[in-house]
Amino acid sequence: MDFISIAFLVFAVIFVLMSIKIVPQQVAFIIERLGKYDRTIEAGLHFLIPFVDRIAYQTALKEAVLDIPPQICITKDNVQVTVDGVLFYRVIDTKAASYGVNNYEFAIVQLAQTTLRSEVGKIDLDKTFEERERVNNAVVMAIDDATQPWGVKVLRYEIKSINPPKDVLDAMEKQMRAEREKRARILESEATRDSLINNAEGRKQDVIKQSEADRQRQINQAHGQAEAILSIARATADGIKMVGDALSTEGGQSAASFKVAEEYVKQLGNMATNSDLLIVPNNVSDANAMIASAFSVFDRVKHKQSSTTPV
Repeated sequence: MDFISIAFLVFAVIFVLMSIKIVPQQVAFIIERLGKYDRTIEAGLHFLIPFVDRIAYQTALKEAVLDIPPQICITKDNVQVTVDGVLFYRVIDTKAASYGVNNYEFAIVQLAQTTLRSEVGKIDLDKTFEERERVNNAVVMAIDDATQPWGVKVLRYEIKSINPPKDVLDAMEKQMRAEREKRARILESEATRDSLINNAEGRKQDVIKQSEADRQRQINQAHGQAEAILSIARATADGIKMVGDALSTEGGQSAASFKVAEEYVKQLGNMATNSDLLIVPNNVSDANAMIASAFSVFDRVKHKQSSTTPV
């Protein structure tokens, strides 16, 4: 085999090796033929024409992460805060990503920073932390609209940290401490108020219960006194009736006369011993007249009782 044949064989092997291209998974190659876009090849085995076709761009199709550097933003109330974040995107059109913009990653970072400054400038410092979700969504929507011609899809954006100046942090800490102390004082005053209300309500219920007890006691005492008076009246009536019945029996008049005379003498004796003056009736010597007068009283009482008793 001569030198020309060997050279031709080597050239053929090199030509074949140069024409074979294996594209990895989730990677796309932009092929240019004679300096002009020809096609896009993705994962698999492909053949190119050496010295005519060339791989102009290699683009990863996987989801990628971009770190957004910290930047100073001015809030609506003119406070400077340092904000950084992280952005997630994916290339969906390899040709547009290759020819639409010179460096789409750098362009995305710049868009994220400018959009973030604009959104932070719309809110006050106190709202920056609670409005993070809204700011994230606004940045995603703004960047996604701008990157559509570049073949890039922005998936999400997250603010990593918001760092106000130290003096602002100190002021916020004092404000939060004052707010906590205020809430503590309010809770303490409400607890004191509830305690006073409960104590007053307890005293009120105690007074009501005590008054009800006094009322019931007075009612019970009144019922007891009424029952006692009624019992005494019944006993007195029964005694008078028994006396009247005794007087109407045989020998009752004589017994009554004896009893009246006995009591008469007894009372005269008490008056003589317990008093400085002695009161003697005009007819003290006429015991019969005194007894007769007493019996006349008994007869009138008995006659009255018989007249008032229903038949």
